[in-house]
Amino acid sequence: MLPKRLLPAVVLAALCLAGCAGPATQQPVHADHPAQALAMLERVSWGVNAGSARQVQEEGWQRYLQAQLHPGPARLPPAIQAQIDAMSISQVPLDQLVLSMEQKRKASAAVMDDEAKKLAQKDYQQGLNRLAREAATRSLLLDVYSPNQLQQQLSWFWLNHFSVHQGKHNLRAMVGDYEATAIAPHALGKFRDLLGATVHHPAMLRYLDNEANAAKRINENYARELMELHTLGVNGGYSQMDVQELARILTGVGVNLGAETPKVKPALQGQYVRRGLFEFNPNRHDYGDKQFLGHPVKGRGLAELDEALDRLSRSRATAKFISGKLAQYFVGDNPPEALVARMAATFEHSDGMIADVLHTMFDSEEFKQSLGKKFKDPMHYVVSAVRLSYDDKPILNAGPMLSWLSRMGQPLYGRQTPDGYPLTDASWASPGQMTTRFDIARTIGSGSAGLFKTDGPQPQEKVAFPQLASALYYQSLQATLSPATRQALEQAASPQEWNTFFLSSPEMMHR
Repeated sequence: MLPKRLLPAVVLAALCLAGCAGPATQQPVHADHPAQALAMLERVSWGVNAGSARQVQEEGWQRYLQAQLHPGPARLPPAIQAQIDAMSISQVPLDQLVLSMEQKRKASAAVMDDEAKKLAQKDYQQGLNRLAREAATRSLLLDVYSPNQLQQQLSWFWLNHFSVHQGKHNLRAMVGDYEATAIAPHALGKFRDLLGATVHHPAMLRYLDNEANAAKRINENYARELMELHTLGVNGGYSQMDVQELARILTGVGVNLGAETPKVKPALQGQYVRRGLFEFNPNRHDYGDKQFLGHPVKGRGLAELDEALDRLSRSRATAKFISGKLAQYFVGDNPPEALVARMAATFEHSDGMIADVLHTMFDSEEFKQSLGKKFKDPMHYVVSAVRLSYDDKPILNAGPMLSWLSRMGQPLYGRQTPDGYPLTDASWASPGQMTTRFDIARTIGSGSAGLFKTDGPQPQEKVAFPQLASALYYQSLQATLSPATRQALEQAASPQEWNTFFLSSPEMMHR
């Protein structure tokens, strides 16, 4: 038996090896087998907890999956709903929120005294930081507690696919609304609706500079990423001419951060559109005819954009690119071509219905064979650890989770480039990443993570460490562990150390 003082180092070394080599090979089992259902639940949700495991056991896998693919309104624990309802981003519409912040920005710029100007600018920046933190906190609380787990995973997936960086301009005030209104409601619906919602959101238009795109001053940034990253893919068969023509179609599509409406030429006033912060200004649009993806587009204003989005969303290249990326996220770094082809066929036949594409994937043998082998990125590790540790017990402070994600290089809305965070295992399996995860496991396992510590007066009763050696463990999870992991757990010197070893085990690193 190894001395107790050496066990953390041994477990950490095993963890690092698991990150590179993957978990021990498991024998395939039938879909209705309890172990198979648990493994599928781990993949479809943000992570198994006692409540979700009980739900699958009571309902059966197929009924649970159908409810996840076609979810109703999410019912959150009252304490979590209260936290979300108290946020400014939940109470104030986006246009009012941004206009208020713009007034602060302009007021700070007008201050003459240097010290007063610094204080005013600091207040403005702190206000933006607070709104971004609210957005990230709300996102994590939904990931941990929403019963619509697949919808939450897909919301993160699409937020990453249609990535924006909160550090640009005033996007910190917009990211919460972007996730809540452009992404989440369409996460399992028609891809065309999702695409259109992102195209019309001010966060995307500001991030990729389309507000600067005007006739005779063409900016191609958004047009290029719209095809390369969002729809057709880098090998999607489009040309530089298509980029230029799409940029022309996008002229005049932008953002109005003020209360005033621009003066539009009398002949074009009927074409002006203002919805919240979104604006189509016909003064800035190129009304010439275009040739896009091999077909003409008649110059007629904002309707050109709808025609272009229809063409992009229904392209065979888009069906293949989106299906491949979904398979990479849910199945593996190099998903089988046959699976991607079947998913792409479903995409085309269903007119881009995301839930149907996922159903094709979840029903496949390729998906079932991949279970337990997909390495968790930081989001999956953090959220799954908290879900398993606390089930439906409401945390009071998501700050530690936000900090962990930053330490591991995957903060929400933090990807500076528009390609989103990588989905491949190797991107997150470095020794440094493993060391951080062991530290996270230790702080959660000992109850010292600070998830129940608030800014106000602290309760007299100290929050206990999680009880991971629970009925869920002995009835379900224990059977999925390797002999080496079980041996390490048997040598833990305390319940807190047992929690640490379990949360840092190779099995907790994979889904």
